[in-house]
Amino acid sequence: MAVPAVIPIAYEPHHRTEAIGRYADGQFLASVTYAFPEGFRPDDGWEEHKRLYTVLHTFDAEGRYRDSEIWCAGTWAEQHRAPHAEGSVLARAEAHLGKLLRSLPRRRYMDIAIRPFQITVDGVLFGLVIREDEGESWAELYPDHLGFGEPWDGSYDT
Repeated sequence: MAVPAVIPIAYEPHHRTEAIGRYADGQFLASVTYAFPEGFRPDDGWEEHKRLYTVLHTFDAEGRYRDSEIWCAGTWAEQHRAPHAEGSVLARAEAHLGKLLRSLPRRRYMDIAIRPFQITVDGVLFGLVIREDEGESWAELYPDHLGFGEPWDGSYDT
């Protein structure tokens, strides 16, 4: 089965697709996710290279990409120096996500269907990218590493 032009993504409360849905101007996909820059090779000090991002992608009603707001809250190393602090990296990222989501008029959390897209920010790939290996094709959400494939019902693998 070929990859469809528009990829369904199922809304799952309290899981990795809990911040997706529709709003007055179309659809949205948001998350808080760690990422390494493309081409990064693990070595001593990797903790300073693993960054936590707040991400909001917007799409029109037909799933065509519109825009992204991507903000780096800090690094893994910073988070682990003060993991439970009020101003921790994770707390800042989650607060920023809340602010972004509240800015979407008439926001409703629900399944979405979007077209593949990709952008690079800070050397990190963000987007829904078509991949193929050994004759199998799927769509992968980066940098979250959620894979969408047959039967194209919106469910994902990690």
